[in-house]
Amino acid sequence: MTTDKKMKKIYVLDTSVILHDHSIFTSFGKDNVAVPISVLEELDTFKKGNDNINFEAREFLRKIDDLSTGATLQDWIPIRGKELGKFCVVMSEKKAKPDACAVFGEDKADNRILNVAIQLQTRYRKRQVVLVSKDINLRIKAKSLSIHTQGYQTENYRPVNTRYKGRTTITDIPTAVIDKIYQQGSCHYTEVLDDRPTPNHYFIIKNESSSVLAYFNADTDQIEHIHKTTCYGIKPRNAEQVFAMHALLNDKVKLVTISGVAGTGKTLLALSSAIEQRRDFHQIYLARPIIPLSNKDIGFLPGDIKSKLNPYMEPLFDNLKTIQNQFRETDKNYQRIKDMQEREKLVINPLAYIRGRSLSNIIFIVDEAQNLTPHEVKTIITRAGENTKIIFTGDVHQIDTPYLDTQSNGLAYLIDRIKSHELHAHVTLEKGERSELANIANDLL
Repeated sequence: MTTDKKMKKIYVLDTSVILHDHSIFTSFGKDNVAVPISVLEELDTFKKGNDNINFEAREFLRKIDDLSTGATLQDWIPIRGKELGKFCVVMSEKKAKPDACAVFGEDKADNRILNVAIQLQTRYRKRQVVLVSKDINLRIKAKSLSIHTQGYQTENYRPVNTRYKGRTTITDIPTAVIDKIYQQGSCHYTEVLDDRPTPNHYFIIKNESSSVLAYFNADTDQIEHIHKTTCYGIKPRNAEQVFAMHALLNDKVKLVTISGVAGTGKTLLALSSAIEQRRDFHQIYLARPIIPLSNKDIGFLPGDIKSKLNPYMEPLFDNLKTIQNQFRETDKNYQRIKDMQEREKLVINPLAYIRGRSLSNIIFIVDEAQNLTPHEVKTIITRAGENTKIIFTGDVHQIDTPYLDTQSNGLAYLIDRIKSHELHAHVTLEKGERSELANIANDLL
């Protein structure tokens, strides 16, 4: 490996950050990037499959192959692009002092990656070597060996508790203004606010004696009154749910995001509103990512592919059954849901089945969106064709994949990046409506 005197820092990549973002090379400016050979070996085990981490692994390996044409990977190879540094692959992983494999008593990939960082610290004493990983335990081990570390995320997100909630409570508004909203249906936003609000933002406007629920219509600059609406037997139980239902039924809003803890009604509201709008769309498509528990692949389950996937789809069928149970079995509305499934007017499938599809004239509900990466969210939205509405629901605190966190998951990314667009509406649901027991668990556990 040749020495590059212009290099200020060397970033050593762990497998976890590459599986999160295959374009990570562009994230470090003019600084250089080192990839341990153990990372390439681990990526090789991830390259087969249809999940996003498999896609990220394949794309990164293709990038390495493309950049290294006519070069030796052990040399510093320029990363193509304006104001970018160089990269190399480090082959030697066992000549570090101290030897992480000996220190931690095991010869495994994580410890060999630590050895690469130690070697680079020894070789390039005037430059800072930084291990980049989303694996907290690996970062702790690195710090114990005096290796600089940092996490990785594609954006600088705000803390979760200050993230955009899509709704605001405004107090001490004159009764005359509230009465005007009730009687005329709207008022100009300047009668309530000093600054123009975000499009499709929701408000609880109140004083000591009265209140009204409203939202900002960016087309007219009006704060407009909204009413509680029942969708296929499902009635909103609080102001947040009224807001969510309004966003779901608003035909001018083509992208809806709903976040909230378990039991707040995210999926139920989305599905009931979709069925209510069934005549406006050719098909209702309900999907969720498959995240196996305990790192068990679905191949461990018995039966054919449908039998393997059904356990992951059961929560969606539960919500559908809840809507059906609002009616008697002899009621035509009960039977209609069954008919919609049989005629594939309503389809419940794993999210992986969307790859390569074009979604036109569809209302598409993506459940558990917090388990998606920003890249996956972008892929889904770019599939939207004419007359398509996409709904993302999820809880950013309930992430089931080790490659994402509350700051870097696709749902959080989407809300932060698109909240000011007129085609988007967002509502955070905080009040649980499932049961008192579920609320206790959310609050105390």
